[in-house]
Amino acid sequence: MTYLDELIAALRCLPGVGPRSAQRMAYHLLQRDRAGALHLAAALQQAATNTQHCSRCNNFSEQEICGLCASGKRDESLLCVVEMPADLLMMEQTQCYAGMYYVLMGRLSPLDGIGAKELHLDRLVKRVQEQTCEVILATNFTVEGDATAHYLATQLQSLGVKVSRIARGLPVGGELEQVDSGTLAQAVLERRELTI
Repeated sequence: MTYLDELIAALRCLPGVGPRSAQRMAYHLLQRDRAGALHLAAALQQAATNTQHCSRCNNFSEQEICGLCASGKRDESLLCVVEMPADLLMMEQTQCYAGMYYVLMGRLSPLDGIGAKELHLDRLVKRVQEQTCEVILATNFTVEGDATAHYLATQLQSLGVKVSRIARGLPVGGELEQVDSGTLAQAVLERRELTI
């Protein structure tokens, strides 16, 4: 196998990258952006060598405890459970949540062989028992995300903690005629009384 073949094979490990996409990326890096290729290789090496999981929230971190968990400005009585680090970043971008997090690094998916053991849910339970008053389940609204939220709610409510789930419904600025019927139905079901 040539170095080029190895590069193409390595690029195929990325999600959504098939053989042709990997080939195009490899050719681009070698033909048009050698400096970018070297920078990419160095950045991958550094990240793979120096990144670990935060011992409290399970997010990626270069320290044993990440910056969010180490911050004294966050509400430790709230714990938001998300599937992936990208979900945590989206929650942070809202600037409406100042509690703590726990990143599952996936979701329950029996067909893919991912159960409670693979998600290390025992670590989550231990974290909740420390000082959490409310757990906010912010898993995705997919079949697997809903199943994960249901499983977690069942497990965590037995600990005597308040468990809530983020709401789903219409997007801000969305128009009814543009929204799918499932989302609209959920918005109607989860409607709230207006207080004036």
